[in-house]
Amino acid sequence: MRAMSEARFAGVDWASEEHAVCVVDEHGRIVEGRRFVHNEPGIRALCSRLVRLGVALVALERPDGLLIERLLDAGLSVVAVHPNQVKAMRPRYSVAGGKSDVFDSFVLAELARTDSHRFRVLVPDSDQTKALRSLTRAREGLVRTRIGLANQLRDQLACFWPGASKVFCSVDTAIALAFLARYPSPVDARGLGEQRLAAFLKRHGYTGRKPASELLERLRGGAQGRADELEMQARRQIVLALVSALEPIVARISELTIEIRHALEAHPDGPTFRSLFIAPDSWLCAATLLSEIGDCRERYPTYRSLAADAGQAPVAVESGKSKHAKFRWACDHRLRAAFCTLADASRRHNPWAADIYDRARARGASHTHATRILGRAWSQIIWRLWHDHDTYDPTRHTALQRLTAPGG
Repeated sequence: MRAMSEARFAGVDWASEEHAVCVVDEHGRIVEGRRFVHNEPGIRALCSRLVRLGVALVALERPDGLLIERLLDAGLSVVAVHPNQVKAMRPRYSVAGGKSDVFDSFVLAELARTDSHRFRVLVPDSDQTKALRSLTRAREGLVRTRIGLANQLRDQLACFWPGASKVFCSVDTAIALAFLARYPSPVDARGLGEQRLAAFLKRHGYTGRKPASELLERLRGGAQGRADELEMQARRQIVLALVSALEPIVARISELTIEIRHALEAHPDGPTFRSLFIAPDSWLCAATLLSEIGDCRERYPTYRSLAADAGQAPVAVESGKSKHAKFRWACDHRLRAAFCTLADASRRHNPWAADIYDRARARGASHTHATRILGRAWSQIIWRLWHDHDTYDPTRHTALQRLTAPGG
């Protein structure tokens, strides 16, 4: 590969159908500008063309995806540039305020040429980490879909049969869906008595502790709808449609949950993240932390970079005598949610975490702000354990031991 001072640089404006590519030389002169279709021949041609042109660095606006993996497989060095940085750089090359895919690819190529030292070259995670990330993100997407469908189902029941949504703890549980599939309207449940309901619960393996009499009272205690025959039939069909859509999603979420647990247990970094929790059912959050942080140690050279990417560190704003901090929007939102879950759970059993949280609340911080303050403290510990391939041991946590020591 050519020396960086003599090499060429490329910017790729990624899209779902076609990619705009611009290649510049070491002086910023455009060597080539082309578009490549997002299919196998197009991606193969894109990678081979960049290799033939001697491109030393490729800049894109995303850190992952099929195109990124193919560029890395071709032996090209790739950097990810945040869209906000590209937006801020457009006026540097054009004052007209225009925007196009071709122009953005040129801006990206120029950033790769002039500011390559400011961006981290992407290093792919291991196959185990990428598999775990795929599982956790797929489950998250299915959970969002389940919540949306469950809200629709709850709204339908509220219009003509409110009691049916109160029988079980939630309308999207397996037992609730089975009940609504068998009794989708008040007409279907007209002959439902205590004995028949008890038989239904036994047949479907109900694990709740509520007797059939109490569940039946909940069903009959709801307000009575006034839907006429045609409306009743229409809403009955809607309930059945929503139930049939929810059942496979709920089942697949359960299957994915089991797969995620097995993948976490088999991962080399699994013990590190699992040791941060004491609850036996908290491994899902541990899996999210592991999959979003990854296993490339060069990705986060300091704990501060990890805290920033996880949204646990604020953004400093200073001008003259004015200095304040504001909320960090640009971060990995999945990682931030996992950090906040860890922080909120740890303050309930860890005296060190509880002390940091309580002191933040005493200073006037809200619950979410105090949780992020605690999350930033956790980022130091997680970063150290992650780099050392170690596990969290409360007896070796100096700050915790100092706090719990007599007279501490």
